[in-house]
Amino acid sequence: MPYNATPKSTPGLSIPSPKRAGASGPFTLIKTDLRDATLTDSYVYGASVWDITVNDQTKQQNLVITPYGEAAITVDNINVAQFIYLLLNNQEIRDVIDTITSKAVLILGRFSEERKPVLDAIRDELRKPEHNYLPIVFDFQPSTNQTTLETIKTLASMARFVIADLTDARSVLMELVAIVPNLPSVAVRLLIKKSAPEYGMLDFIRKFSSVVKGTCEYENVGEVIASIKHHRSR
Repeated sequence: MPYNATPKSTPGLSIPSPKRAGASGPFTLIKTDLRDATLTDSYVYGASVWDITVNDQTKQQNLVITPYGEAAITVDNINVAQFIYLLLNNQEIRDVIDTITSKAVLILGRFSEERKPVLDAIRDELRKPEHNYLPIVFDFQPSTNQTTLETIKTLASMARFVIADLTDARSVLMELVAIVPNLPSVAVRLLIKKSAPEYGMLDFIRKFSSVVKGTCEYENVGEVIASIKHHRSR
C-alpha cells in the first residue's frame, strides 16, 4: 500500500523502507512538513514530492531511488530524487539537458523597438547550421528586482556562453557583476553601440578571464554578426 504523508507538521517522522515495512509502492508528499524528520536509508522510488518543507535537522542521506531488489542508486536530497531517476531512465530528458548545456546561448540586453533588428540578427546568426546554437533572450526592463536577478543567474549557469549588449542597459551590467565572478566557466561576450556611453563598472567586469577581451563596439548589425563569426572561429 502507498505511504501518504499528510500536509501537516510531522516532527520525528521516519519513512520506512519497503524491506522493513513489508510493503512496496509509491507514496505522496504534498505540502508536507518534514522539518526534523528522519528519511535516511528510505526507499523513495515512485515518490511524488510537491512543496515539502525541510530544515537543517531533516536527515535525508542515502535515499534509494531504484526499485527494491535492483542495484541501489542513492541520493541525499528528496527534492532531487525524482529528477535524478528521470535523468537516468528517460533519454528525452537527457537530450534536453544536453541541448541546453551544449547549445544554449543567453542574450542579455534592453532591446527597444528600434533596436530589435540587432536582437533578431544575433538570434538568426546563432541558429544557423554552422553554429547550431539555441538562443535564449532576456530583454531587460528599466528596473530589475531580486526575482529577475535569480532568473538570470539560473539561465546563465545553464548557458554555454553569454552575449551581453550594454547599449542603454545599465541593469545588464549590474547583472554581470553578479554573474561573472560566480560563473568563471561561462564565457561572456560584451557588445555596445559606438555612440553609447560606457559605465564605470565595466572595468571591473573586464578583469575576469571569462570575459572575452575586446568589447565589440558596433555601428550596425553587420558588425555585430562579423564579431560573432570572428570569435567562433578562434
